Amino acid sequence: MSADPGFTPTQLAARAAYLLRGNDLGTMTSAAPRLYPHMWSWDAAFVAVGLAPLSVERAVVELDTLLDAQWRNGMIPHIVFAGGVDGYFPGPDRWACSALAAAAPASPRTSGITQPPVHAIAVQRILDHSRRHGRSTRAVAEEFLDRRWTDLVRWHRWLAEARDPKQSGRLTLYHGWESGMDNSPRWDASYANVVAGPVPAYRREDTAVVLDPTQRPTDGEYDRYLWLLEEMKLARYDDAELVSTMSFAVEDVFVSAIFSLACEVLATIGEEHAAPRSDVRELHEWAARFRGGVVATADPRSGAARDFDLRTGRWIGTETLAMFAPLLCGGLDRESERALLRIFEGPRFCGHPDLRYAVPPSTSPVSGDFRPREYWRGPVWPVMTWLFSWVFARRGWAERSLHLRSEGLRQASDGSFAEYYEPFTGEPLGSMQQSWTAASVLDWLG
Repeated sequence: MSADPGFTPTQLAARAAYLLRGNDLGTMTSAAPRLYPHMWSWDAAFVAVGLAPLSVERAVVELDTLLDAQWRNGMIPHIVFAGGVDGYFPGPDRWACSALAAAAPASPRTSGITQPPVHAIAVQRILDHSRRHGRSTRAVAEEFLDRRWTDLVRWHRWLAEARDPKQSGRLTLYHGWESGMDNSPRWDASYANVVAGPVPAYRREDTAVVLDPTQRPTDGEYDRYLWLLEEMKLARYDDAELVSTMSFAVEDVFVSAIFSLACEVLATIGEEHAAPRSDVRELHEWAARFRGGVVATADPRSGAARDFDLRTGRWIGTETLAMFAPLLCGGLDRESERALLRIFEGPRFCGHPDLRYAVPPSTSPVSGDFRPREYWRGPVWPVMTWLFSWVFARRGWAERSLHLRSEGLRQASDGSFAEYYEPFTGEPLGSMQQSWTAASVLDWLG
């Protein structure tokens, strides 16, 4: 692969830092200034990862703001709406959480669903960076951990109990948005079984920003998304009611793997910082339970993981990033893991000969579901490259981690910090000035 002209690492880091400062709303960072002008849960965690090498103190503020919006039942909502900022649909009035949900905060206003629990990774990166500074910075990070430890454990406990009531070791999602991979082919069959009733009139904001309709979910998909929101409102966002009333209920293997990983990370943090032993023990137990739940879905020969549709009782096998869930949490036998790594690095994913950069596309280019420009149906998401690179380093696969980092930085060297990229041409797509893309670059260069 030839070298790409672009910004030098120093220039790229400066541009990324400038972007995060420009997207800073004071105590939260907008996910992207035009398309996503509020705080998103897993975006905020990745943003904190990028802020930590710039300012541990500001990274702590980011997570504090998110945790201030935590529901009383422990859920961290997927959107925290910035006061006085509009420009996103569905907005807080459409969700109506504070009016309907007993567990929702009156302020700030939030959405009524959740997102992947990557926050322990952000806490770990904050602690890592704090150790490179003076005593006062370390004190800020440790005081944050002391102050928020209970909230972080409550968040994990809510996921383990409310979203895995039968203790299968897999988290149930009631909306594709909760996966973070909104319109992935993973959800096609499950959404096809959602019969949308009458949905109140709406006007999408995303298509006014991203003008190419091939990059975004269709209006038909949005009708189903919004119908599920109406079902949640009818259930008043009650955890027990959602189990039986939602048309969409899928055990998400990728989010489950992230949860297992996050429990292990948080447990290790707890051990190092003298957290209550009972909390650490529970976190280790959840990590093991969900690792087992993920591995139980895997094909014994390829190691590829599958989601499970609770409404139809059927397994969902797709050639998407979800199949690599066991690489995040571990647990496969050696041969299955090697087979899965060969798929990840081979011509069905990172090693496809036509890819501009050797990074994982969201859907395999050889899959019939592949769409190179459409959101989670094919484009490369830099934040996913970062996640796999970080996990591979943690698992001791240094060469694999460094290769993903190198290729990810080559892709980002154009300085657009796009939400996602066309995998063959490298064209930046979706929202530009995306905070978590800049944050990934800053961590790689930090």
